[in-house]
Amino acid sequence: MPHWTVGDITVHRIDETPLPPGTGPWLLPGATADVVAQQDWLRPDFADHEGVLRLDSHSFALTVDGLRVLVDTGIGNGKTRANPAWHDLRTDYLRRLNAAGFAPDSVDLVILTHLHTDHVGWNTREADGAWVPTFPRARYVTSRAEREFWAAQDMDEPRKQMFRDSVHPVEDAGLLDLVDVPPQGTEVAPGLRLVPAPGHTPGQVTVEVSSRGEKAVITGDLIHHPVQLPHPHIGSCVDIDPEQAEASRRALLRALADTDTLVLGTHFPEPTSGRVTSHEGAYRLTPVPPTRRAQPGAARFSTHNRGTS
Repeated sequence: MPHWTVGDITVHRIDETPLPPGTGPWLLPGATADVVAQQDWLRPDFADHEGVLRLDSHSFALTVDGLRVLVDTGIGNGKTRANPAWHDLRTDYLRRLNAAGFAPDSVDLVILTHLHTDHVGWNTREADGAWVPTFPRARYVTSRAEREFWAAQDMDEPRKQMFRDSVHPVEDAGLLDLVDVPPQGTEVAPGLRLVPAPGHTPGQVTVEVSSRGEKAVITGDLIHHPVQLPHPHIGSCVDIDPEQAEASRRALLRALADTDTLVLGTHFPEPTSGRVTSHEGAYRLTPVPPTRRAQPGAARFSTHNRGTS
């Protein structure tokens, strides 16, 4: 089970599924093979030798001040999705979550960095033909700006479907809390701070984890892939405000550069983490491999993940 230590806090990566090779060219169209080839350090962990980006879907789980916290909930199982790679998955995500010591009934807080399909899927699970909260004792938290933005949109049918099966059941159960996130951020638990990172969506946040003078930042989709460190102008095809997304990304990179703050990428493949260092007028990621606790018979990803080839 991969994990990192931040002071007294252990942050676990809960793997869901690797994303298929076609994800990179679709999601980050500016990250061409020629662009990737300029950065030798991206290979072989973050890109293959043909320049195809590697991306994953996973969550982070940690315990802060006695609270058991999950950051983002991935794609989910059995969901009807327009993206074939996300449609009707059958992964053993919950087994991995349990193996890390975070049984669904034990989770106290679920932080949703933003309300996109691949960040809210395990909010719910199917039970007796209905979608019910996976974490029934938890408070689910997202920024007020995020929820209010989507409430005002005339959404297409795939997004409406996502809200029906992964957001509305949590709201209907009275478990969703909307938090005002000022520019300086807001603390949701001791050592756990939400910081605004708008652009990809209006209300997206990053998550700062602090303990005993050490710090980590969980990126959400402010940074999808390490190729955006040397090329902060490369944005996602689904950024709602590309200029704002770039400005938010550059601000974070400036703040992190040449510090000891650990960066944990919500879609970074293994090793998933690193530190931002200045490099040739921009930045690069110096990887920090996770520590591993062996789990007998555990594979990194389930072979029963459908639709990702």
